Amino acid sequence: MTRSFLLALGALLPASVLSVLVALAYGSVQIPFPDLLSVFFGEASRLHSTLVLDLRLPRALAAFAAGGLLGLAGALMQVLLRNPLADPYVLGLSGGASVGALLAMLAGLSMFSVSAAAFVGALLSTILVFGLAHGTGSWTPTRLLLTGVVVAAGWGAMISFILAVSPTAELPGMLYWLMGDVSHARNPYPAWGVLVVVALLALPFGRTLNVLARGPMQAAALGVAVRPVEWTIYVVAALITATAVTQVGAVGFVGLIVPHMLRLIFGNDQRVILPASALGGGILLTLADTLARTIIAPEQLPVGVITAMLGVPVFLFLLYRSR
Repeated sequence: MTRSFLLALGALLPASVLSVLVALAYGSVQIPFPDLLSVFFGEASRLHSTLVLDLRLPRALAAFAAGGLLGLAGALMQVLLRNPLADPYVLGLSGGASVGALLAMLAGLSMFSVSAAAFVGALLSTILVFGLAHGTGSWTPTRLLLTGVVVAAGWGAMISFILAVSPTAELPGMLYWLMGDVSHARNPYPAWGVLVVVALLALPFGRTLNVLARGPMQAAALGVAVRPVEWTIYVVAALITATAVTQVGAVGFVGLIVPHMLRLIFGNDQRVILPASALGGGILLTLADTLARTIIAPEQLPVGVITAMLGVPVFLFLLYRSR
């Protein structure tokens, strides 16, 4: 484990720093790396300093934190359900969080209340999906996936209704946010706080999650309190999904792509996969947001478009492999 852990950190930490530097350097106005470094030493022009420190740095940090939260949520759900297709977006958690956040926005509530409403929506979606998929027996990957798709479609219908009755002046911003929008994320530090706390708390449970991945009966036989652990993962996954949705909107497929790819590289030890998923998700969403605001500059694409273009082929490939 130690070797894989060090290898993962040795590869992903420099890549994390590089992804943030790329996000700071590229956009509608490109800044050469020597000029970018001079910004941090206070030797750059006022234009470059304002562009990097006031605009691009908060956005890059917000994208990294949200991506890390989504990657971590995907890793937790996949080990809990023993299903590589599990993902907050596919299973409807992002949809539930989006409905809660939109209702709070329409009511004119504070940002804290919006986050709380998103958490309630994500938790409700979690209970619906897992309760309906479990039924009176045990869930199967196909049953869980179908239940998640149906619940996500229900949330989509509610989102359409909310948009239909919303004031016309608020529609463009709400639509853009629903597709994934990092441009309005001005305060990334609450999301960073949640990410760091959850990642640090999840590390000691890596061994327990390794046992749980073998199945609930085997885990119970080895002394794991299965039901409390499962409910803890439900609540944590809902919390971090809601935090990410509040920060950047309903961005999909990050929690699907990142943990699966990392398992192919570093194995299936959760003590390695959980922190690696946090870093890998941050890298993916940071680079995707950089591409979204660069590819048709000065116009910007929603970052959810980029992640969907990457995630849909990967999802279909995983579905094909698990048939």
